[in-house]
Amino acid sequence: MADNACDSCANNVYDEEYGGYICAVNMDEDEYYRIMTEGRSKCPYYTADDDYFLARKQ
Repeated sequence: MADNACDSCANNVYDEEYGGYICAVNMDEDEYYRIMTEGRSKCPYYTADDDYFLARKQ
């Protein structure tokens, strides 16, 4: 998990109660384990945090 793909993911949100960034995707323990053992670059929930995504489609 040396890859920092979560840093550029739109699902990575700041949680004030936790005091840090967390993944906002609702997944069960089995999915979480699979993603953590395979590496973040293979996360099926990764969404690029791209502010200009919709503007390029116009």
